[in-house]
Amino acid sequence: MADLSLDFQFTSSINKVWSALTDSDTLAKWIMENDFKPIVGHKCQFRNEQWNLIVDCEVLVVNEPYKLSYTWIGGPINTTVTWTLKQEDETTYLHLEQTGFEKENQAFNGAKYGWASMGEELKKILVEM
Repeated sequence: MADLSLDFQFTSSINKVWSALTDSDTLAKWIMENDFKPIVGHKCQFRNEQWNLIVDCEVLVVNEPYKLSYTWIGGPINTTVTWTLKQEDETTYLHLEQTGFEKENQAFNGAKYGWASMGEELKKILVEM
């Protein structure tokens, strides 16, 4: 098994970062179109027509504003995404863990690149919020 782990830092409040992780309209700006709701048990999809990609999700953990976890299943990937947030002074630390990859393969590397890129988009959106 291979687990993906990335860390981000933002000069936005933990509540603002939480909102960007849980608001469907905001998620669409930096991840994909979706029908996400931060409610445990809610089933939703992230969709990208350009890539002909549909990711099925089920919300597993909602501990506002500290932890959010959901399944992330699409194509060859059957994983769990967990976001952990922590604020210290003016900085919010966001930790992403995506678990359940069989090995460090193309799907793993694609996810790693994708999340790193989306993290940069998130940074821009937080400035605009």
